[in-house]
Amino acid sequence: MKILPCFTAMNKNIVCELQISLYGLKQAGRQLYAKLSYFFLSNNYKFSFADHSLFLKHVRRSTTALLVYVDDIVLTRNDAEEIQAIKSLLHHHFRIKNLGDLTCFLGLEVV
Repeated sequence: MKILPCFTAMNKNIVCELQISLYGLKQAGRQLYAKLSYFFLSNNYKFSFADHSLFLKHVRRSTTALLVYVDDIVLTRNDAEEIQAIKSLLHHHFRIKNLGDLTCFLGLEVV
């Protein structure tokens, strides 16, 4: 948040303008999901009928799956080029952090 220029720091009734969703607010997760959904849908991904946190993209013989859980994204595909492309797009728009290969997720060991 930033204090608007028309107010002084000494004023006890300071008004602040909220510029982004703050982590921990009740609506923050919903806003993040809305932004991610819009981003995925605009990049030719489709909602899965089984779960709306799963996004799928089919191109010829390859399939990309993105699973969104709270603030984590699990990404898999049978083509490495699309994985690199979507990771760079995600990093450009959201400044993501790549945690490497998936080994454990929701208490499940992944091999």
